[in-house]
Amino acid sequence: MKFEDLKITRQFLNAIEDAGYSSPTDIQMKAIPPIRSGQDLIGIAQTGTGKTAAYVLPLLQTIKYAQGDAPRCLILCPTKELVMQVSQQVDVFGKYTDIRSLALYGGVGPKSQLEEIEKGCDVMVATPGRFLELYFKGGIVSKKIKYLVLDEADRMLDMGFMPKLRQIFEVIPNKRQNLLFSATFPERVEILADEFLLFPLRIEVTPPATPVTTVSQELYHVPNFMTKLNLLGWLLNERSVEFQRVIVFVRTKLLAENLSKYLARKDFGEVRVIHSNKGQHSRMNSMDDFKAGEVRILVSTDVSARGIDIPDVSHVINFSVPREHQDYVHRIGRTGRAFKHGIAITFADQSEQYHIGKIEKVIGQKIPVLELPDAIEIAKTTIEERQEQAMEVDRQKRKEDPNFKGAFHDKKKPQSRKKKFVSRSKRR
Repeated sequence: MKFEDLKITRQFLNAIEDAGYSSPTDIQMKAIPPIRSGQDLIGIAQTGTGKTAAYVLPLLQTIKYAQGDAPRCLILCPTKELVMQVSQQVDVFGKYTDIRSLALYGGVGPKSQLEEIEKGCDVMVATPGRFLELYFKGGIVSKKIKYLVLDEADRMLDMGFMPKLRQIFEVIPNKRQNLLFSATFPERVEILADEFLLFPLRIEVTPPATPVTTVSQELYHVPNFMTKLNLLGWLLNERSVEFQRVIVFVRTKLLAENLSKYLARKDFGEVRVIHSNKGQHSRMNSMDDFKAGEVRILVSTDVSARGIDIPDVSHVINFSVPREHQDYVHRIGRTGRAFKHGIAITFADQSEQYHIGKIEKVIGQKIPVLELPDAIEIAKTTIEERQEQAMEVDRQKRKEDPNFKGAFHDKKKPQSRKKKFVSRSKRR
């Protein structure tokens, strides 16, 4: 099938050709016609399969041209990065129209965004928090909104956006078309869909939480943190020809900072770091440099695990195993995009094996285990790290069995103290 078969008009076909797309993906073929017809829709597809274009193209074709000053389409995304990416896609596909889009997100002062809103827009892409903030400041006129899109709905709920979403549903017109898109569809998202969608059509091109087939997965059992560093350094150095553009995911902001400094000192190539404490301009510049190929290694927390479309990422490395198991699918989906081949490598110590088992249940397959290369120096696990790992294993077992008593939480019964009898005469 070609885009012409989906009854896409010439101005959008020209923009599609300019963007380098030749044929629609499965989700686009199945979602575009019902969206064009005004149907409420739930779209579930693997990350990197074109979900954004699946709703942006038909909505732009329905909007047709600029009209008035108030937004007619509202697209809600969980993160600033995803807001910027979706807004860019709107601009790409609306290239040959006068449709105006506006991206609204936190991290910058609201004054400048309020000024942009006054100029008028047709498509508003926003995080829920920033939309409500500007609405309550009187900057957004919501009565013209006829189309609402929730992108990465599961992530929104993970980030605690449900109360804000309910507030938004109350301040926009009830008569509207609703679209919900995500790579996964857990039960809580199904509850959300029942709450705000009206007889939705459900399109599921792949089972929920299924990794894309273009990503090869690898797993190393690594005893400790220092050995993880040694393995990461060996991969970046000895296989430098293959590891051209690499995202290294870690669990905490502190680890992201420290690991990026370590890699920069070792001179493995240009390194940038992204996490939620980084300023907006810093994050944007790091992402732009990485996309442009000026940066070889991007160290990140899960702030960039979802929805970020970075072309030609050769490898994703999970230096830390994600605690939210569905995030594994989103992390590895940063490579193997647009049906190109990519490799996802995970390092797991003893305390992370529990999460590996849960991840394998989520994705419905075993992750192939590789032996550590002979050249890797196996560092000795310190007493402190061994204790931390054991305590983490205890915590995981208690989560499965509340009656489990871990080695670090057994309380010894105090020895009974026998009172020594002293005669009254001796006490005197």
